[in-house]
Amino acid sequence: MKLKIAVLSGDGIGPEVTHEAIKTLNAISKTFGHTFEYHEAAVGAIAIDEFNDPLPEATLTVCKTTDAVLFGAIGHPKYDNDPSAPVRPEQGLLKLRKELGLYANIRPTTMYAKLADQSPLRPERIAGVDLTIYRELTGGIYFGEKKLSDDKTFASDLCSYSEQEVERIAVMAFKSAQNRRKKLTLVDKANVLETSRLWRRVVTELGKQYPDVALDFLFVDNAAMQLILNPAQFDVIVTENMFGDILSDEASVLGGSIGLAASASVGDKHSMFEPIHGSYPQAAGKGIANPVASILSAAMLLEHFDLYDEAALIKAAVTASIDQGISTQDVVAGSNYSTKDVGNFVEHYILKQEAPVAGLDNVTIGSSTII
Repeated sequence: MKLKIAVLSGDGIGPEVTHEAIKTLNAISKTFGHTFEYHEAAVGAIAIDEFNDPLPEATLTVCKTTDAVLFGAIGHPKYDNDPSAPVRPEQGLLKLRKELGLYANIRPTTMYAKLADQSPLRPERIAGVDLTIYRELTGGIYFGEKKLSDDKTFASDLCSYSEQEVERIAVMAFKSAQNRRKKLTLVDKANVLETSRLWRRVVTELGKQYPDVALDFLFVDNAAMQLILNPAQFDVIVTENMFGDILSDEASVLGGSIGLAASASVGDKHSMFEPIHGSYPQAAGKGIANPVASILSAAMLLEHFDLYDEAALIKAAVTASIDQGISTQDVVAGSNYSTKDVGNFVEHYILKQEAPVAGLDNVTIGSSTII
């Protein structure tokens, strides 16, 4: 297969982790005979600095004329510390999602047995956790009409949804559940919000077309609590934009590090794949950023194009790296393995179909000393 991939590395640690994801994709292309063509473009703070625009038109064109987008991270302290800045990196990401019609954000949470002790929850609480959150991405309060009174003493954000917006992501979630453990949970606030009552009515009616999927409902406050009390109860969760934003970040830390959490944002024509962590500017250039989330996002990219064997090999390589302790400091305290080391391990595993030889403490991962 030949794929044209837009590469938007962005800010902070974005370029470092994206580099390891590309290294992984290149190893896959060599192993399976694919051709991946990369097209780099600017986004976020670096784009503001150069073009005074977090999403330049040229970047948007690249994204619209390639098969998929591999995204890094955006954000910089000079904007993070000034929420009132009129031009912000996040505006570029929101516009990109809207322009590409990326209405479904998919965030899987999988537990690694080796990292059970890393989770903030007790091992028995996280045993068997394997869930996916489908978050609606282009509607709701984030995109609603915003008002601020002239005297700045009153503000409002409009939350609105249409039946069509709800139905299209619910269909994705139902189909995902059919291929998993056949359970779908709608998270809403239908006891208070009119938009949530719309969600519940549409999803309930749609559920009749998927009789093999058990459908249940949770108010968002209870869902947040249940993710901590009994996360293994969940299979697929579907929810609106803001609820999904919060719950998916909560779910991401169950595994012990947000640096392990990948995501996909898809629509009818375009798709984007990114780690869910931020730009972590304090770590930029230090080689300590965890590239696993970005590497697993590349695996999700492959799955999107039905390259399931290729994606499975990436996941096996990541699992092997974790099992052997080849991880960055956020996963293994005091680890001396760098961003590049983890990427090199994954690359070697893919190319050789096996982990590097023993004695890793005495060699440099990816160097000629590994046979």
